[in-house]
Amino acid sequence: MTDATELDLLREIRDNQREALRLQQEHIDLYQRHLERAERINARAEALQQRAGKALRFILVVAIPLVVLLLALMLWPYLSALIR
Repeated sequence: MTDATELDLLREIRDNQREALRLQQEHIDLYQRHLERAERINARAEALQQRAGKALRFILVVAIPLVVLLLALMLWPYLSALIR
């Protein structure tokens, strides 16, 4: 091979390596964007779970005892009539 042909091949190899590096960097950037998006989605999901947990605690502490009390008050006349 002549020096010109070898030099052209070396330039082509260099250009292909540069292109490969550029594509790798694009993939890394895309991966970073996806990772950041996943982190944002996870943070929102955690916030929703915390809100749901607070609502569930409210229901367990306040609403269920009130429902039980209302049922007891509704059944009281029937139970007292059965006992007499």
